[in-house]
Amino acid sequence: MTLDEDNPLSFEIYPAIDLRNGKVVRLEYGDPDRQTKFSDDPAATGRRWLDAGAGWVHVVNLDGAFDEQGAANWRALESLTALGALIQFGGGMRTMDDVARAMDLGVQRVVLGTAAIENPDLVAAVIDRFGGERLAIGLDARDGTVKTHGWRTETGMSVVELGREMRAAGAKTAVYTDISRDGVLTGVNVEASASLAEKTGLEVIASGGVSSLEDIRRLLEYRTAGMGGVIIGRALYDDRIDLAEAIALAGGA
Repeated sequence: MTLDEDNPLSFEIYPAIDLRNGKVVRLEYGDPDRQTKFSDDPAATGRRWLDAGAGWVHVVNLDGAFDEQGAANWRALESLTALGALIQFGGGMRTMDDVARAMDLGVQRVVLGTAAIENPDLVAAVIDRFGGERLAIGLDARDGTVKTHGWRTETGMSVVELGREMRAAGAKTAVYTDISRDGVLTGVNVEASASLAEKTGLEVIASGGVSSLEDIRRLLEYRTAGMGGVIIGRALYDDRIDLAEAIALAGGA
């Protein structure tokens, strides 16, 4: 598989695999004290999503996001890249060495969140070394304000302001997560996601709160405005959304 660089109007469905101590989990509002474990076998979960037709899988190293070592998660990542999926991977990558390690394991695109704010030069360096298609900026916000370090640190920076800065630095893609909706199935923030795409020029992958196929239908209305996809987590694990149906909906739109 390769990146779809020639079709700017494509809309991708990203099933999520969030890793904590090598296990597949979901958190409510990003809170480690509100965790549900779904599997001890990340590779089996990844295979399930691939069998349903997924081309990409969105993988998060939660231990890294919380500034922990996350060795078990890196081993799980290796088992996932071995499946042959396109892997979008984020969580705790703070240095070029972290990015290179992920790329060496077969990751197709890395997501930089905290590092993009604290070390903007890293964004330019990653783009220069690997290309703009291999990087997404993680824009995690509550009430329009960016939070970092596993969503525990306030930055005071607006998500649109940061998005514009990252676009000026050469970034093309952003993963936008509305923290207030993440993991609780309240519906994706379509309006904020679309507005971010329109105001920054970034291709935006929406995340947080996806609960039904209707969320996907609404996001697809903004495909020509820069909506590039959606990450689905808990709704898949709770069987609220059938992944094959979601992929068919996105592909047929």
